Amino acid sequence: MTDLDLLHFEQLKKDVQAQYLKEYTPSYDDISKWKGIDIIYFQEDLRKKAKGNISEKSFYTYFKNSPVTKLPRIDMLTILSIYAGYTSWYEFKKQHLFAGELLQDEQDLDEDDRRELEKTISSALNLPKSENQPAKTEISTPEKADLQNNTTENQIVEQKPLPDNAKEIFVEKSPKKNYQRTAWIAATSVFVVLLGLLGFKDEIFDKTYTYCFTDADRNQKVQSTIEIKVLKENESPLFFRIKPGECFYYQTKDKNIKMQISSTMYENLEVNRNLENAPEEETIELKPDDYKMAVYYFSTKDVKGVNAVEQFNLVRQKRKQLENLISNDAVITQVYDSDIYGLESLDKQDYITLVTTPTTSLKNLNVIEMRKDKKGKIISIKFKISTNENNQ
Repeated sequence: MTDLDLLHFEQLKKDVQAQYLKEYTPSYDDISKWKGIDIIYFQEDLRKKAKGNISEKSFYTYFKNSPVTKLPRIDMLTILSIYAGYTSWYEFKKQHLFAGELLQDEQDLDEDDRRELEKTISSALNLPKSENQPAKTEISTPEKADLQNNTTENQIVEQKPLPDNAKEIFVEKSPKKNYQRTAWIAATSVFVVLLGLLGFKDEIFDKTYTYCFTDADRNQKVQSTIEIKVLKENESPLFFRIKPGECFYYQTKDKNIKMQISSTMYENLEVNRNLENAPEEETIELKPDDYKMAVYYFSTKDVKGVNAVEQFNLVRQKRKQLENLISNDAVITQVYDSDIYGLESLDKQDYITLVTTPTTSLKNLNVIEMRKDKKGKIISIKFKISTNENNQ
């Protein structure tokens, strides 16, 4: 990557902006000021014309900051170049050469790759020399010892007679008693260890408890994300997120457990259990929250695939239902996968417009949290629109 590549990318952003403004009228002409519904419409147009997509995180990283300090991946540059009317990123740069610029072929290594290769070669050249020659081993031949010429073959050895108690002196002590004693000590030790394990197994080993969740009205597994907060005495709470349809597995050697269970479309529930007598597997019923379910249904209901008249009627029905369910003072927040722009606030009408616009992104809308007041009106919504973009 060179500084000229960054300048080329700034040129490309202006061409992308100009291409979009030919057919659409966003909230601002400047692409760096687009947000919310403007980004969604741009992603939709990008999919249609360039057969590709960029995530909201990538958009906020590369379009909200100008000038950028790093270049996007080559596949993203190619998609944007195609959208702006060029065959590739290389072709775009070729058509926008600066004075004195020599364009590098696509097949050549870029500066980062060359630097990495040089580093690898340098490391290889600086490797310490290995000692391949084995150490010489000197084998010394011992000198032959002088043998005594005299022999004892014909010498007469005087032997003294053995005393009467010689048999008692040479009889070895039998090891039978030692073996019995060792075996008895080993058996006793094993027995004591087993007895201790049986008596204190609950304090020594963790025990796994399984909690599954069902819809109290439909008697089916809960098909939404469940958040569990385990409260421990004199300790910070533990947080767990359970995927739709899955059970919660918790290992502990505690004698009690206290859980606070919440889900997007179900009423909150607090569970207390004495684990000394509790079963290892349990099914917990969650009561549906009708208001939350209605908002989620009308927020994600697809109105595409029907004729224009039916689509218009469905959109009007969705708007009417959401108008009745959501409070005028509701706090609505969209969450982004961006370190710079993590949250964005919307008012009630902006949210209704967003979820009643038939776009591809709507099917990826995920409601993270909803809260209602005593009258049943939704006063808080936190949602996220996931993306199918790969490796961005």
